[in-house]
Amino acid sequence: MIPSALTPSGVATTAGSAPQTSAVLSSDFETFINMLTTQAKYQDPLEPLDSSEYAAQLAQFSMVEQQVLSNDLLTALANQLGSGTMGQMAGWIGMEGRTTAPVPFDSAPITVLPTPPAGAEEMQLVVFDVQGREVDRGALPVSSDPVVWAGVGPDGRPVPAGLYRFEVEATGANGITLPTTQAATYARIIEVQNLGAEARVVFAGGAEAPASSITALREGT
Repeated sequence: MIPSALTPSGVATTAGSAPQTSAVLSSDFETFINMLTTQAKYQDPLEPLDSSEYAAQLAQFSMVEQQVLSNDLLTALANQLGSGTMGQMAGWIGMEGRTTAPVPFDSAPITVLPTPPAGAEEMQLVVFDVQGREVDRGALPVSSDPVVWAGVGPDGRPVPAGLYRFEVEATGANGITLPTTQAATYARIIEVQNLGAEARVVFAGGAEAPASSITALREGT
């Protein structure tokens, strides 16, 4: 879906930009020559312009012309690289990516992968909805072993279907509060987007994350 939709478009845009740029540069150069010719034609014979000034102006225009061409070349290369990235990431669609972004819950339990902070002696898993409201918390073993969140709130009732994210709160020796860490989960990738210098993935349910934040992939279940 993504490579066939975006890659040809990116190539067409790159290929179509060169003639337009060349035409603009050619027009500007002709205008510049006409200005120099007019300047020489109407100069004061008693105080003629130094030829070095013409050379300096020509050199300055040439530098600007080369800079514009270089910028166009860099843009074309960036578009080609972006198209290549999209092609490489096409295989991500349908797979599950490990992420700390909010993931969808719809009655099925979610496997959570906690990250204990250094020095942790006690840990709790805290669950937030997409608005940032805490909806559940519970004690965790001090371990990075996966745990399952059943989607049940403190009152024993299932939480509404929606997007949820997970954090680990921990305390160390003498009850010292340690920095909060993000707990990862797996979510199915349904789309890959090329946003210039950054590629992003879209998960089922609508959550998004930079492609660089995906730390693992696995077959979709």
